[in-house]
Amino acid sequence: MSTKQESTEAPIETEDNQDIKEAELSLTEPLNHEALIEELTNELAAAEQKAQDNWDRALRVQAEMENLKRRTQKDLEDTHKYALTGFAKDLLPVLDSLELGLQAATGESEEVNKFREGSELTIKQFETVFTKYNVVTINPMGEAFNAEQHQAVVMQEVENAAPNTVVSVFQKGYMLNGRLLRPAMVVVAKAPEQPSNPETAKKPPEDK
Repeated sequence: MSTKQESTEAPIETEDNQDIKEAELSLTEPLNHEALIEELTNELAAAEQKAQDNWDRALRVQAEMENLKRRTQKDLEDTHKYALTGFAKDLLPVLDSLELGLQAATGESEEVNKFREGSELTIKQFETVFTKYNVVTINPMGEAFNAEQHQAVVMQEVENAAPNTVVSVFQKGYMLNGRLLRPAMVVVAKAPEQPSNPETAKKPPEDK
């Protein structure tokens, strides 16, 4: 009579069984809530700092881009506004010659009158073109001396002229869009010189 044989083979452990055992073991371990909270807090602080650093960097980059954009725009505007600087400077001696020739044209002969009329017409054409391109004449006769726009050729005492006043203009100055092309060459009045020692100045004779 045959008897039923008991199986002596050990149960086979699968990967799923191993995961279950590890989970069961982890449930039996005491939880350290304070350490976990501290770790999460540190990670959050690090993430916030990194985000702030990235934000600051983005703001700096944006500011640099805006500054670059403004500088580029200003350079383009200046290039457009002052593109005629060299050309205008080259024209000034021509205009000076016309004005000097007109001043020298004396007499009432027909030839002189024609020359004077032609010179005046040409000078007016120059002035029209200069006005169109914002070239402004500096003719400071009677004005206070301005070192930014005037160049003093000489200073001299002039009767009835306030000190530091322009009393003569040798050569007109010009500006292009607010930028100086050439300063005006001027004579400036100065204050009368005072005696070095007023006490020793000559006195009028006393009556005897």
